[in-house]
Amino acid sequence: MHIWQVDFYRRPLQDELGNPLWELLICDSDNSFEFIAFCPQSEAKPDWLVGQFQIAAVGRSLPARVQVFRPPTLSLVELACQTLGIAVEPTRHTLALKRQLQQRAQQYPQQPNYSGQPYHPLLLEQLPPVPLSENLWGEQWRFASLPAGDLQETFSGRMIPILEMSEALLPLRLGLASTTPVPGVVIDGGRQSMRLARWLQQARPFALNFIAGQPDGLILEAGLIDRWVVATFEDAEVKTAAQMFEQRKQQSQGLHFLLVQPDDSGMTYTGFWLVQSDRDRP
Repeated sequence: MHIWQVDFYRRPLQDELGNPLWELLICDSDNSFEFIAFCPQSEAKPDWLVGQFQIAAVGRSLPARVQVFRPPTLSLVELACQTLGIAVEPTRHTLALKRQLQQRAQQYPQQPNYSGQPYHPLLLEQLPPVPLSENLWGEQWRFASLPAGDLQETFSGRMIPILEMSEALLPLRLGLASTTPVPGVVIDGGRQSMRLARWLQQARPFALNFIAGQPDGLILEAGLIDRWVVATFEDAEVKTAAQMFEQRKQQSQGLHFLLVQPDDSGMTYTGFWLVQSDRDRP
């Protein structure tokens, strides 16, 4: 299936009159295709996007699906794709696009129309984290880790009802050494195990982050900008484990996992998600 990854948003650039410029950036997952176009902010509308998508498709076909990670971009792209009959997938798992955005952000200051405005290519407005509903709470949870070389074999061959393990995130694809610890969070869901796993599947996990505070917290980032409080804690040992979790994420290029299981017997798994946070990627 032919898929485009698309971002359409204002950049720290301006036109001759000093008006903000928006940039359309299109690529595919293996970086074999790239299309770039600019427009004044006043023209940043679905009709403009329709025309640019058609130009980008000259010599090739329109994609079957477009992936978008930025909420302000999503509504414009959805309207344009509705006109063209293209499916739209909201997802933060747009690795190729985000690499391109980071590379281009380094080039903007050298351009003559650079505005000098603060700019972070991947920054999204974050919502305050919301506590999980009580009917989703598991019986217990803990931090864990697995050697990168064992990760795929441990989970890919098992009968797991919900399994999210993108090939692009496999340790071998990321070039991780087989001995690199890949950190994770394990939740023993008990009777709520399947209910929790199904909720997570709908929420679309993106990353787990330790947030220091009073109390400390484990925050799930999901969807495009959703944030959920998985757990809060004040125990010193748990905080040390959380700090190690974050350190290992830095060593694993942000790669980590979330595992939901009925109990700690290791015999049955309910749901597994392999994820990678943006902030720990090189």
